[in-house]
Amino acid sequence: MFFKKYGDIFVSIFFAIFSIVMIILSGMLPKSKVMDIGPDFMPTVIGIIMLILSVILLIQSIKKFNKNLEEAEKSEDDSEYKRVLLSLILCIAYVFLLAPLGFIISTLAYLGFQIYVLAPDDKRTKKDVITYVIIDVIFTLTVFMLFRYGFMIVLPQGIFTISL
Repeated sequence: MFFKKYGDIFVSIFFAIFSIVMIILSGMLPKSKVMDIGPDFMPTVIGIIMLILSVILLIQSIKKFNKNLEEAEKSEDDSEYKRVLLSLILCIAYVFLLAPLGFIISTLAYLGFQIYVLAPDDKRTKKDVITYVIIDVIFTLTVFMLFRYGFMIVLPQGIFTISL
């Protein structure tokens, strides 16, 4: 309930502070002697964009504070917390299984379960699961091909050596 009540306010303040620190630290990067745009340019731009977005979020969350307070008191649903916890567990498992199983197998398993966990309860029918599996396979193979042939980066092969 605490996070539903104050979550956006704390997140916006955290990212505002983070972006200010990022802007300050990017100013400490060495300047380029060859070009006008140096290594400090992109971190500064990203920091400014993050600062603007966090200020917008802070303003919106303060305006909606009373509305969120009433909604948070009405709904005591823990299903969202379960989904977040399951997503965290899936991410950790994916990181540990990526090297031994390889990119294709671990990504197929991870995305399949992750899509199912994040799908709304009414979108978990057999037809929807088949759609999720098709999306999973297409996305995984597309990313694999993009990295292998587009970027010339070999992803972890794991237990199966696939030479596509």
